[in-house]
Amino acid sequence: MTTIFLARHGESDWNVEQRFQGHTDRPLTARGREQAHALADLVAGEEIDAIYTSPLTRARETAEIIAARAGLEPVALPELREVDTGSWSGLSRADVEARFPAGFARWRSGGSGWEDGESYEEMAERVIGALRRIAEEHPGGRVLLISHGGPIRAIHAAADGLDINEYRRLRPVEPNARLSSVAVENGRLTRLD
Repeated sequence: MTTIFLARHGESDWNVEQRFQGHTDRPLTARGREQAHALADLVAGEEIDAIYTSPLTRARETAEIIAARAGLEPVALPELREVDTGSWSGLSRADVEARFPAGFARWRSGGSGWEDGESYEEMAERVIGALRRIAEEHPGGRVLLISHGGPIRAIHAAADGLDINEYRRLRPVEPNARLSSVAVENGRLTRLD
């Protein structure tokens, strides 16, 4: 069994402004860096074999702060990026609701709202595939994965045996810098927290 610790990146400037980020590369805020240091304190008591991160700045910066404390070098994997929100990237919820009312209604009800970019199912497939490969590379290990709200939801959904859209209807997005964990054994995911 491989233990995978999951953490969403620290707060970014667009988190504060409630803008859709998707693949847009946004930095951490001062509070986001504080959250990353708090995560480093939390993880310091754990034996971690490796750290993997989304290459997007907000996740990479979070991973680098934790990795410096753990004495590890984070490995960036594009598969761990947030869902691509296409034409919604950079827009606030109010902007999206005004410009794309039907899509916004679909998104609020748990489906994909944007008509370009990437679906939640496509994102979940790439993230779960990467997670399984990471587990295969670290059999019996303990790994930290720094990613985004969408990918962590996809992992939690898979561990709970739910479809990503169903999970989105049931659970809010992970808070910034929250730690959770799953186990991967023979490719099967189960929730540990």
